[in-house]
Amino acid sequence: MLRGAVLALAGTGLAGALLFGTAGAASAHGFSSVVYADVSRTDSGSVRTELQLEYDLLVVSAADAEHDDDLFQAGTDAFENGDASTRVAALEAHTASVENYLSSRFSVTAGGTTCIPHRVGDITETIDQGVPYAVITFDRECAATSDGHIVESSVFPDSEGYVTGTKTILTYEIDERSGTAALDSNQPSFSTEQSTAERFWEFFHLGAEHLLSGIDHILFLLALIAGSRKFREVILAATTFTVAHSVTFILAATGVISVSARIIEPIIALSIAVVASWYLWRLWRRGDAANELDASSGPLGLDRAGWLRLGVVFLFGLVHGLGFASALGIDEPWSWTLLWSLLVFNLGIEAVQVAIIAALFPLLALLRRRQPRIGLWATGALAVAVSVFGLIWFVERLLDL
Repeated sequence: MLRGAVLALAGTGLAGALLFGTAGAASAHGFSSVVYADVSRTDSGSVRTELQLEYDLLVVSAADAEHDDDLFQAGTDAFENGDASTRVAALEAHTASVENYLSSRFSVTAGGTTCIPHRVGDITETIDQGVPYAVITFDRECAATSDGHIVESSVFPDSEGYVTGTKTILTYEIDERSGTAALDSNQPSFSTEQSTAERFWEFFHLGAEHLLSGIDHILFLLALIAGSRKFREVILAATTFTVAHSVTFILAATGVISVSARIIEPIIALSIAVVASWYLWRLWRRGDAANELDASSGPLGLDRAGWLRLGVVFLFGLVHGLGFASALGIDEPWSWTLLWSLLVFNLGIEAVQVAIIAALFPLLALLRRRQPRIGLWATGALAVAVSVFGLIWFVERLLDL
């Protein structure tokens, strides 16, 4: 009877996923962008700002803002058909439009006065996660001030309609201060006079926001919750996941390891399906006995299957950590300031993770205790839906759809 219920749940989950899976797949992280900004003081006293921006977004945004159809045509043709030198040449040929756009979207202020920018050096190109980035450097003459500098970024805003949720990762060494900050539409500016508490909250909020907007990471967590029979089991699984993704997150963000997003993202999707399907497999193999966790005298009260599950969660957690680092977009040499920022970002992720577990697991546990059959159907349906979503995303990401 139970195996028939599992088959029925599979049919229900598949139908729902086919209706909503394709649309949801594209928004698992959303179409967003990361802008890198490095701000420092030159020997002559100017404020140097080096910007790295996605080439294709820079082309369409600058062309649209400056009504430069020639830039759009030349830039898109170079993006589709040309090499790095061709792409750079397209920007150099329309440097006025590019500079005007960036001057209106990225600014440095000192003493209440906007620093006047002028471009230095040639436009160059770098590749990040397989994506061409234009590198443009400005020197800015700023008024003398003892109040520090304010950096503001609104590059690639939602209102342009090309991407949503653009983050500007700011690295600064100015005013006898150094560190990293994250700017977005909710926090578009940063002051070198910003307090430690304000910088702490900025990265904490960014980490929490990333987990909430990353549907695939949430679904992985839901798969862990659905497949855990007791509070001890879900805590062990969540802790294992946290330890694993924290290790690779810090290593990748500090540049120690680097793996292409084209490899990471399909594996993340597959991990969702595997962990959710693990619980369905338990239902299939154990029948009604799946309502109770097997008694075990092993360490931490886990049997062999329980330890194997933790091993799988740990391996997939390592991959999710690479995904977190890729989304944050920091790739710079190790420093204590960078480590501090990454740890706070990770705390934001964990705060949301704990909140989700605290909100959902007690409700499922109560349902399982009061109405075992309904609880079984509820967790089974959740596992089916999550596994099918994961498989759809895996295929789409693998085929780069």
